[in-house]
Parts: sequence; structure tokens; C-alpha cells
Amino acid sequence: MDWLRLARAESVGPVTFAHLIARYGSASEALRALPALARRGGRSMTPRIPSVAEAQAELDAGAMTDARLITACEDSFPAALKALDAPPPLLWTLGDTTLLAREMVAVVGARVASAAGRRFARDLAVGLGEAGWVVVSGMARGIDSAAHEGALPTGTVAVLAGGVDDVYPPENAGLHGALRQSGCIVSERPPGAGAKAADFPRRNRIISGLSRGVVVVEAELRSGSLITARLAGEQGREVFAVPGSPLDPRARGANDLLRQGATLVEGPEDVLRVLAALPGVAEDEPSRPVDVPRATPDDPAPSAGGEPLHAILDALLSPTPTPINVLARDAGAPVSAVLATLAEMALAGRVELAPGNLAIRL
Repeated sequence: MDWLRLARAESVGPVTFAHLIARYGSASEALRALPALARRGGRSMTPRIPSVAEAQAELDAGAMTDARLITACEDSFPAALKALDAPPPLLWTLGDTTLLAREMVAVVGARVASAAGRRFARDLAVGLGEAGWVVVSGMARGIDSAAHEGALPTGTVAVLAGGVDDVYPPENAGLHGALRQSGCIVSERPPGAGAKAADFPRRNRIISGLSRGVVVVEAELRSGSLITARLAGEQGREVFAVPGSPLDPRARGANDLLRQGATLVEGPEDVLRVLAALPGVAEDEPSRPVDVPRATPDDPAPSAGGEPLHAILDALLSPTPTPINVLARDAGAPVSAVLATLAEMALAGRVELAPGNLAIRL
């Protein structure tokens, strides 16, 4: 219950959540520390923390839809996702959760897809599924839907920006029902939640995080599929792209990925050849939360050279993402102290802690 409440607390993202668990040892202790940490970070009002009744209401809503909540501290949490820095604290799931224990590959692309692109995505998903891979996508129109349809007989996972029961787009109601029966649907958002613009980048991070590789079939240069491909590269996943005509704007994104070194895909064998050479997820050493000293809410604020670290970091931070180790070097302070201070500033709404050990001034 406290794990859920901490995950839903105001200003607590995946990075801040992982830091708080590492620092305080449990969600319960972290919740108790939140008000003091936010005040120390410069916030006059306590961040909103869901009540026990609100958390229970979310659990009840999940039970009403036959959804299952899996937290990042459970063995059933997807291993590839758990290895992210930092993983989402929790996932709501609907359908066959055993699929989450298998090797996965993502197939994503344009919503307004060509007939040829949809056919290629469907055939690609069929071939990958027959080779034993679970196909992951986002249940959007176009390429995503075609990939799910091709992989339904062998196993497919849909990652939604809204709750697991949020059928979007509406014309995918039949696909959503099929995924619920023979596939798996996952989401960070609570059951009953509609998708918001800010939810799609987080959805894309889960798509790439679950997968050993991401295949982009069709995508314009400003496309969410390219965000998924970029996240895949940052997470150490393989990036694949299907070439297309230079006369079709939907091919420009995939063609640009090829210029940047993505593996060219003309059929399932091109993807399988690369994936076959990768080590199994279970053999990888998962990343751990940053090891920082245990603390209490009454610990004094850290300083560097006599000057409060909050003030030093406030001067160093900018809207440009900055590595935390660079901030520590420039501040002349230990990384653990800088991370603790940044977490306090994040709870105060002054800083965003982003995956990849980055800090951004808000």
C-alpha cells in the first residue's frame, strides 16, 4: 500500500522513487520523510500524498477490471524493465502476465501508415512470433495495431499511455479485447485513467525497456516512434529500421535511423540474426539503485565548502539536462550528497530527475 502511495505522490518520478527507496530502505519510511525533504528543498507546502483510502480505491478499480498490480520489488516484475535506471515503480497488467517473463522485441511505427507498411509490420510480427519472440507495441493506429494482430497467436504485449482498461483509439476495441484474452496489456497509469500527452513518453520508455530491440517500420521525422528508438539506444537496446521511399514522408524517420547506424530490416531474419547474438536478459546483471547513506528527515542539509549545497546546485542547474556526476564535480561534493539534495529539490518541484542520471531545472 505504501509503495503505491509513494509512487503516486506528487513530484515523485521513477528516479526520485528509486533514490528514496535506496535512502530510506522502505516506502513507509520514505513517506514519513517526504514532508521534511520537500521543505528542505525549498517548498513551503507538503507534496500531495495519496491517502490509504485513495490507494485502496485504485486497487479496487484494478480488481473490478481483473487487472493485476506488479511492483518493481517483486520477482514477477519484468527483468528487462527492472534493469533500467530507474525502472517504473509499478505496472498494472491485464491478461496473460506470463508473457512478461519471455524475451520481447518491439515493432512500432506511424499511426497513418501505408497499406504496404501495415502488411510488412504484420508479416514481421508473424515471423518474430513464430521464432519465439513476444512482440511489444503501443496499440496505436497503423503499424502498432498491425504488429499486435500478427503476433496475437504467438504472444504480444501492448503498453498503453492510459490505464489498462483505456481503449484508445476507440476503433481498437476489438483488438483490446483480443489482447485481454490472449495477450497482455500493461500501463503505469491507474485503471480508469485516460491518456494525457505527458504519458506517451513514459509509455514509449516502457516499450523500449521491455524489449531487446526496437524495429521502426514507418515514421516521420517528428514521430513518437523515433522517441522510442532513441530511448532504446540510451537503454542499450538494438535499433532496427525498415527502409522506405525517399518520396514518402513516412519513410524519412526510419531512413534517418539507418543513416545513424540502425540495422536495416527487410524481413524477420534480419532482426532474428542480431537478437540471436544477444545475451539473455536473465544473465544480465541488473542495475541497482544508487547506494546512498541511510538518513532521517532531521539530518542537516548537506553543504560543500561551508556553502549550502542547495544554493550551489541552484546556480549550476539549467533547463539543459546535466549529468549528476558533472554537478557533483563542479560542486565539489560527493555524488551521494548531490543526489540527495537534488531529490529534495525535485520534491519541491524545482528540479526534474531524469533517467540516465540527469538533472533538469524546471
